[in-house]
Amino acid sequence: MTHEVVELGSEVKKFRVGDLVGVGGIVGSCGECLSCQSNMEQYCHNKIVTYNDTNKDGSPTRGGFSSAMVVHQRFVVRIPEKLALDQAAPLLCAGVTAYSPLKQFMGSNKVLKAGILGLGGVGHLGVLIAKAMGHHVTVISSSDKKREEASEILGADAFLVSSNAAEMEGAANSLDYILDTVPALHPLRLYLSVLKVDGKLIIVAAVPKPLQFDAVDIILGKRTITGSFICSMEETREILEFWADKGLKSFIDCKNGLS
Repeated sequence: MTHEVVELGSEVKKFRVGDLVGVGGIVGSCGECLSCQSNMEQYCHNKIVTYNDTNKDGSPTRGGFSSAMVVHQRFVVRIPEKLALDQAAPLLCAGVTAYSPLKQFMGSNKVLKAGILGLGGVGHLGVLIAKAMGHHVTVISSSDKKREEASEILGADAFLVSSNAAEMEGAANSLDYILDTVPALHPLRLYLSVLKVDGKLIIVAAVPKPLQFDAVDIILGKRTITGSFICSMEETREILEFWADKGLKSFIDCKNGLS
């Protein structure tokens, strides 16, 4: 969420009334555990999620359904001057979910072959971020419906239909990593097959049922299945600057004056 500061507590030093700010996926943590001390607040066992959670005073968190929000300054970020509020808003959840795991690949001395599995809110921002990092990006989808959107609008370099056995076989051992944004049950073995040796499958979507794979699929290719949950406050500030500096644009719909 993005808005302006309307009131300050007596000990707030980082912001002033009228500042344009944003709040991401968490609004609280213990501040004392190893995760908090390592600037990885999102992995604190006592974190407070921005919506459907409970504040320390017992009140519920309502996220974007709130008309106002009281947040500790540690969990508030300043919006860069050259970034519009409606552009910043999706970065604070979907954007950071893609940015945090992709950040590890920044500064690579070679052009990495990236796969973005799923082209929803997180996926479309993942394409833009990976492209801005200089990666060769392949969008992977179960059908051909989003091919034009992926290539013509988002600038993806290739499109792979996972339900097409011939296409998947042709893409075997071709990608350095896959960002898996699909929140529904899907066969991991199918996607592990297109990773190179040492490739990574990074899961960022919470799937309601257990995902399955064969151990041989990761053993023989020295592949890794890992996960990532939104991002730290430090990374939240980073993506806003990254987005503004690169001049990127997220694709949003505005209805009835709302974005």
